[in-house]
Amino acid sequence: MRDPSAISFVDLPTLDLQYRVEQLLARYAHAIDDDKLEQLTTLFTDDCVYQVISRENADRQLPLAAMYCASKGMLMDRITALRHANIYEKHYYRHLISNVLIEDITPTQLTVKSNYAVYRTRTNGATELFNAGYYHDVIVVRSGEWLFQSKRAVFDTHRIDALLVTPI
Repeated sequence: MRDPSAISFVDLPTLDLQYRVEQLLARYAHAIDDDKLEQLTTLFTDDCVYQVISRENADRQLPLAAMYCASKGMLMDRITALRHANIYEKHYYRHLISNVLIEDITPTQLTVKSNYAVYRTRTNGATELFNAGYYHDVIVVRSGEWLFQSKRAVFDTHRIDALLVTPI
């Protein structure tokens, strides 16, 4: 039996698709920037894959990632550790996401690429570019909710000068 909340992406107008994708990306960025990381997990499917990987490794198809979660549970564990076990300097992120391009549309999923830049502000007030690159996302609809099936942040930055504790 067909899920009554299921939609076919190919039946939606292009502007509607673009709007909904950009809203999902904005909710993702605001969850991190506003330090509401627990809300972040509501944007992913249970069987999601979340990865932060260098461009060098991505281009060479090497699997080593700076951050890798193979399910929503692993992402939740990462956030719990961040809240209760990790010790790091307090800081704030600000995401800029641009050039959102829907690369592929099938009836059941969208493949989306977008650029990002993450600025970090430390407690001393200094703001710096922390990380830049692109997202490669697969988006699906489950029970009427637009969710990330996979999110891959491919960073151009050759090094990360501090411990990567928060999702990018």
